[in-house]
Amino acid sequence: MHTQPLHTRLAPWALALATATLLTACGAMKPASSPMYSQDSLPDTIKVPAGHKVTMETVGVGEITYECRDKANMPGQTEWVFVGPKAVLNDRSGKQVGTYYGPPATWESNDGSKLTATQLAVAPSGAGNLPYQLVKANPAMGSGAMVGVTYIQRVALKGGVAPATACTTANKGAREIVKYQADYIFWKAA
Repeated sequence: MHTQPLHTRLAPWALALATATLLTACGAMKPASSPMYSQDSLPDTIKVPAGHKVTMETVGVGEITYECRDKANMPGQTEWVFVGPKAVLNDRSGKQVGTYYGPPATWESNDGSKLTATQLAVAPSGAGNLPYQLVKANPAMGSGAMVGVTYIQRVALKGGVAPATACTTANKGAREIVKYQADYIFWKAA
């Protein structure tokens, strides 16, 4: 015959059952999603119009090529001219999901879908950084992540401006590569 009271004998079982129930509940919980992207701190000129939602957030890491060329309609004067970008597009966890290259400026997903876009607006983003940018996407080519994208924002910029080295008639045609980083936020109609 048991000498311990019933509640003392059942306590270890109750604890085990409660622990198993709690672990099962925790296992079924979804991880907290990342905070929703907000345009609140951006200049109004590059905000995406109402009626659209973020479909993908990427971090572009790469370089921009500039070439020393004659200034348009200014004989004998030269300037660094943007030639094109070359960057990888990573998701927020750091996994490569696409590329960005040009000309023309092209965003391509790893699934093969890609698109070009038309610039709508730019706004200053700080000394030494490319400007914020809002572009309207052209219809995507292929099928995949880029299909249905309506706008792309370039935000969270680091670097990318024209080189500080001199651009003169003596080094006309010279090319310089500048490193940069920027978030590219892709939007679709809601």
